[in-house]
Amino acid sequence: MSCKNLQLVPLLLCLLSVGVSAVEIQRPRGVPLSKRQFYEEDKPFTCLDGSRTIPFDRVNDDYCDCQDGSDEPGTAACPNGSFHCTNAGYRPAFIPSSRINDGICDCCDTTDEYNSGATCQNTCREMGRKERESLQKLAEIAKEGFLLKQQLIQEAKRGQEDKKAKLVEVQSSKKDLEEKVEALRTAKETVEQPEKEAKERHLKAWEDEKAVIRQEKDKAKLAGVFLELDNDSDGFVSVAELLSHSELDPDSDGSFTEAEAQGLFGGVDRVDTVAFESIWNNIKEKYISEVSPDTPAPVETPPEEPRDAVADNDSEQYPDDDIPEEEEDDEEDDEDDPDEGDYKTPPTTRTQEKRNDDDEGTMPPYDQETQSLIDAAQKARDEFDEAERALREVDDQIKNIEKEISFDFGPHAEFAYLYSQCYELTTSEYIYRLCPFHRVSQKPKFGGSETNLGTWGKWAGPENDIYSVMKYEHGTGCWQGPNRSTTVKLTCGKETVVTSTSEPSRCEYLMEFISPAICQEPPSLDSGHEHSEL
Repeated sequence: MSCKNLQLVPLLLCLLSVGVSAVEIQRPRGVPLSKRQFYEEDKPFTCLDGSRTIPFDRVNDDYCDCQDGSDEPGTAACPNGSFHCTNAGYRPAFIPSSRINDGICDCCDTTDEYNSGATCQNTCREMGRKERESLQKLAEIAKEGFLLKQQLIQEAKRGQEDKKAKLVEVQSSKKDLEEKVEALRTAKETVEQPEKEAKERHLKAWEDEKAVIRQEKDKAKLAGVFLELDNDSDGFVSVAELLSHSELDPDSDGSFTEAEAQGLFGGVDRVDTVAFESIWNNIKEKYISEVSPDTPAPVETPPEEPRDAVADNDSEQYPDDDIPEEEEDDEEDDEDDPDEGDYKTPPTTRTQEKRNDDDEGTMPPYDQETQSLIDAAQKARDEFDEAERALREVDDQIKNIEKEISFDFGPHAEFAYLYSQCYELTTSEYIYRLCPFHRVSQKPKFGGSETNLGTWGKWAGPENDIYSVMKYEHGTGCWQGPNRSTTVKLTCGKETVVTSTSEPSRCEYLMEFISPAICQEPPSLDSGHEHSEL
């Protein structure tokens, strides 16, 4: 095979930019150096898939003999073949065989257009130079980022030591607080006992007082009902007089008989005031007063002048119901006069009576001694509650410190500095907020509620680089869809910033996040970056 059909490739990696000479190896056009041993000119060629063996002169003869296209690496004869661009000075590449000699330069070294007549220029050196410059910049960024990472590691180490020291300090203060809480608990319980006894005495005294008031009111009501039932005012209530109150029928069958009334009296025909007391409990809950709400109270109307006349006179003398306070007070005094008997009390007075019944429920103020005991107990309770609250806060503080100490912030805790920080990215529509190790959120730029795009889940990078990806899960659910989640990809940089966000799948978000914590020590640049083959 002539040199026209062969490609000359450097044997040793060299930096062409400094003029280092190269030793060359011959191999068929389109064959990478890694497969040179399969193409020996003095031996038959076996298809790389092992399907058949052909004479070597049929390699690159522009006719496809092998099913895998391996016999035509330098021609377009095989539809599934590939052509290797050496691209000396830049980086090697493979292109489909269909692009060989198609008039378009795909290889920067122009080797794919060896027989098309296309005018191509070898741009590999220029492309290599630009790539080296780009790689140089990236290497500088990586170097600076790695130096920052070392600082972060040192800061994290100091932070861990500080947290451990703080934990010991807080745990010690917790013991002191626990002792204080128990002492205050004992003090509280000690002063609460006399307080409880004093309050119980006060309550009992009030209950006794209310019982007396109720008893007096019950007696007054008994006397009033007796007078109301004693229609003939002879000092006795008879069976006939009792029968006028059908609501007192013992069996409530609608027929209140003399025998039933006599039975209420204990078998007698009439009872006096003393005997009436013995049956009072049987009838007091059923009894309905004969005085209707519209019946005027006799105490309010002098016998010699009808009530209507008095009302008319009052209206004329005092227009618009402008009655002097003195007369109103007199009326109230008359209504409350026990000598008149509350059995004929008008509605306004019955309302007053109800109010007085309610007043029985208002306990009088504590005496000074009891109040002093209450104040002392309350002070002890306040002090105990405050100490308990302080103890709970210390417990929370201990939990938070222990959580931070045990948290996976990377092999050397280089990501620890992110724990208490949040980073935002504003787009045309939304403000995205990333709080590492906590949550990711999205909020409309021009107003609206925040949406949770996921809470911290785990490190989710590949096995050999697990700390390169963060996963945030269980965010707000999508309408008829899954819960939102966010994947955060970390790349090396001198800054800490969110550079982009997208939604590649419904409800699944992707963030690009730059941090020096992910930077690795850059490789040495002494070996060259032209990607030439051996």
